Amino acid sequence: MTFSPAQLEHARWLFAQTWTFERGVPTLEFLPDPDYPEIAFAGRSNVGKSSLINALVNQHGLARTSNTPGRTQELNFFTAEPAGFRIVDLPGYGFAKAPKDKVEQWGEVLRDYLRGRVVLRRVFVLVDSRHGVKAVDEEIFTLLDQSAVTYQVVLTKIDKIKAPAVPKAIEATEAIIKTHAAAFPEVLATSSEKKTGLDELRAAVVFAAS
Repeated sequence: MTFSPAQLEHARWLFAQTWTFERGVPTLEFLPDPDYPEIAFAGRSNVGKSSLINALVNQHGLARTSNTPGRTQELNFFTAEPAGFRIVDLPGYGFAKAPKDKVEQWGEVLRDYLRGRVVLRRVFVLVDSRHGVKAVDEEIFTLLDQSAVTYQVVLTKIDKIKAPAVPKAIEATEAIIKTHAAAFPEVLATSSEKKTGLDELRAAVVFAAS
C-alpha cells in the first residue's frame, strides 16, 4: 500500500508524541478497558520486537530489550494520548529461556488475547529476514487465520543481509502468506538500527488503527 506524504507525516507526528508504558498483563483479567483500538506486535523470541517498537517511537527504553530470548513475559501495553490507539508488545513465541510450564502459560494468554480481543485491529508479525518464515511462524499465521484477525508480516534486521537479498526475502515471504486468508498481502521490510522502513510501518499502524 502506498501512503501519501501527508499520511507519512501524520504518522510520524503521532509516533513522535510521548509514549508511556501503561501496564503489563500476565493474565487476561488485567487487560485494560477496551476503549481504544489496539495494534499488536508478535514474533519469535529475539526477533527484535522491542527494538522495533523503541525505534518507531524514537524512545530508547520504552520497550525492554534483551539478548535473552523470551524476556518479554507479559502483554505490554503502551499509549500516547494524542494517538488514540494502544501498541501491544506480545510475548515472544518459540524458544524462551524459561520453565516449560511458564512458556505454556504465556502461549495460552497469547492465544486467548488474539482470539477474543474485540478492539484488536491488526497484528504485525515480525520475521527475521535472515531466517525467513519458520514453522512456528506458520502456526501463528494459522491461529490468526482461524481467529479472523488481520495481520501483516514485517521483516526485521534487513541491514544484516546483503541488499540484493532483501527483495528476494520479501518475495519469498509474500509467496507464503498468499496461502493465509487473514494475511495482508504486502510485506514490510525494516531495520531498527538503520531506521529503514519505519515511516511506512508507522503509516501502516495508523491506517490499521483508524
